Amino acid sequence: MQYRDFGRLGKKVSALGYGAMRLPQKEGHIAEDEAIQCIRRAFELGVNYIDTAHGYNRGESEIVVGKALKGWRDRVMLSTKNPCREPSGDAWRRIFDLSFRRLDAGRIDFLHFHFLRYDEFTNILSGPGRGLEMARKVQAEGLFKHLCFSSHDKPENIAKLINTGEFAAMTVQYNLLDRRNEEVIALAREKGLGVIIMGPVGGGRLVAPSEPLQRMLNRAVKSTPEAALRFVLSNPHVSVAISGMNSLQQVEENCATASDKSPLTASERERVQQLLSKNQELAKLYCTGCNYCMPCPNKVNIPENFRLMNLHRVWGLTAYAKAHYARLGAPNARPEGLKACDCKACGECEPKCPQKIPIVKQLEETAKALA
Repeated sequence: MQYRDFGRLGKKVSALGYGAMRLPQKEGHIAEDEAIQCIRRAFELGVNYIDTAHGYNRGESEIVVGKALKGWRDRVMLSTKNPCREPSGDAWRRIFDLSFRRLDAGRIDFLHFHFLRYDEFTNILSGPGRGLEMARKVQAEGLFKHLCFSSHDKPENIAKLINTGEFAAMTVQYNLLDRRNEEVIALAREKGLGVIIMGPVGGGRLVAPSEPLQRMLNRAVKSTPEAALRFVLSNPHVSVAISGMNSLQQVEENCATASDKSPLTASERERVQQLLSKNQELAKLYCTGCNYCMPCPNKVNIPENFRLMNLHRVWGLTAYAKAHYARLGAPNARPEGLKACDCKACGECEPKCPQKIPIVKQLEETAKALA
């Protein structure tokens, strides 16, 4: 396992961390024995950072992570996340205390404000008697070491969170298909924060085979997940990439990738970025996701259909695209909306498209390609 500086915290963190949101399941609950086996195997292979959250698996994730840490606590850094958005600091404390009891780990190393937006930080969490003040009180009690945040906010707002000076580390998304946070990742490193990457394999999108993405690295890789993880770890500003692993095979493969001592060279990384930019520009020719075409009178989710078509046509993620296309229109499916094959060719969408895309024709192509 390769280890990296964790910002300016004086800690060495494994390049690969364990994300405990997608632990193995059985009958709607975490398969506890199997999950603990996977987590401990990762620890044996050198992973020393594990991340969970108050709401993962209705609280089961924190309980299972706490059990898996027994016998490993002094060798592994523990992170969890508090989702509280209420103005009351007491409400934030109640959620923290429940997480603390579930984990039963003695202390938490990294405590995150979960899914934080800058406006929430300034308008809800900051101020007398609110979440930030309570978090500092809990920290002073020694119950957690470092205050952090996770965020899906706009990059410019993530930069504002970094510049508050309140945080020791941050968790943000970054992968081959989503590089919008590259500048704030560099800023965080410059400011001394630890940089934790979630979604290095695109929330599952990059698990599916993709020859175009594998070829981009210009070196032998066994799978798309390996290509995706290598790309993320080639960023010198990244401290640790957390991956949700739900099988021993995934643990073994990801740990092997994170243990490889031959990262991408600067020239290889530049080549990959050029190819990614070219592909992303190609994707925009088909659809930029502006949503101006919506709502559709026939309830077709036009942007989602085109997003899946781009994953197939531009990125070669055909298996993923077909699987998610099949779910469109199912009861309780997210996102909502119908498949391309449900288009009635009314044409109401086409005058609204700033790209002048022949939407009806492309929906027909999407239906044929992904059915």
